[in-house]
Amino acid sequence: MDNALGVILAILILIVGLMIVGLVIAFPVLWLWNYAVVAVFGLPAINWGQAWALMVLSGILFKNTASKS
Repeated sequence: MDNALGVILAILILIVGLMIVGLVIAFPVLWLWNYAVVAVFGLPAINWGQAWALMVLSGILFKNTASKS
């Protein structure tokens, strides 16, 4: 039983850690968007969730899938 509890705790720590990393990585996107895009194009400012979604979307769209061989 202790082993199962340890695994669950490790998974929860991993999830929280990934959320913190996502937050840290999304903040530059948020700051750059709200500074540059709002001023230049007049688009609305975005919040953290939208910055994170924009980061995920750009990762999906612009991911390099070319093989090295």
